[in-house]
Amino acid sequence: MTTESIDSTPDADYMGFVGVTTGSSSIMTVFPLWADILGLPTRTLIGHDLPMDATPEQYRALVEQIRDDPHHRGALVTTHKMNVYAAASDLFDELDPFAVSCSEISSIAASGARLSGRAKDPITVDLALRDFLPSDHFAATGAEVVILGAGGSGTALSWALAEREDAPAKITVTARDDEKLDHLREVHRQHGTRDGLIEYVRTDSPAEAAAIVAAAAPGSLIVNATGLGKDRPGSPLPDDAVFPEGAYVWEFNYRGSLEFLYQARAAEADRALHVIDGWRYFIHGWSQVVADVFDLTLTPEIVEQLADAAEAARR
Repeated sequence: MTTESIDSTPDADYMGFVGVTTGSSSIMTVFPLWADILGLPTRTLIGHDLPMDATPEQYRALVEQIRDDPHHRGALVTTHKMNVYAAASDLFDELDPFAVSCSEISSIAASGARLSGRAKDPITVDLALRDFLPSDHFAATGAEVVILGAGGSGTALSWALAEREDAPAKITVTARDDEKLDHLREVHRQHGTRDGLIEYVRTDSPAEAAAIVAAAAPGSLIVNATGLGKDRPGSPLPDDAVFPEGAYVWEFNYRGSLEFLYQARAAEADRALHVIDGWRYFIHGWSQVVADVFDLTLTPEIVEQLADAAEAARR
């Protein structure tokens, strides 16, 4: 379950990383560089790998391990953030409103035996979105949004878009699981999201997802939030999918087989697409959680310093 990484010693403080294939992440090289820049008390990052079909007992055991180890400062949670909440939210002493509303935990901070859980994705996905999408894009173009995937990241993006001053006229979220769509619908109901803004669509095949993408307005934002292409190979779209003219196509992943990203790049010139991978999302996601775990305040200047250091170590 645990894959030890750089500088790991059992009697020194360290930070954790809960994922599926943590050893393949660039953060294993980047974290020590960031630790030096930020003056962190440790340069050690240890991966906790759990399978996609991990049991509730495995999630609880991992959270208890973080809680009970005095040297474990906390962890970033990727693929498993909704499952960690479902299986182990009662083990936390504090949960932020995003974690409760979205039913997910992406940041675990440990202070003694006290655990805090936060959902940082609504913040980090908005920061990453602002890096490439003009602030008046939807008002100026009438573009829509199609989010392929209703898991933690898709939920966070739909939340951030609904709160955006320049909100799109329509957001379509797809999933192959009615339960995830029902959960997302409830998240927005509790949050008070405007009626009619979000359409929740079950798609049972890539062809059905492709039809929704093809029908979106020119300039629309099309996002792969399914996880396909990272922890599992594949794409939510078939190879012959047609993207809207001038669309912003955002692949949340930056590593893996990245089929969706390559599909978009193959159509980039013909469809005048703006293709974005998940690298800046990775930067914002990790920097925000590191700041949470070590109780730091990050300025935009510091984030850019961290981004520059990460770029040099990107793999």
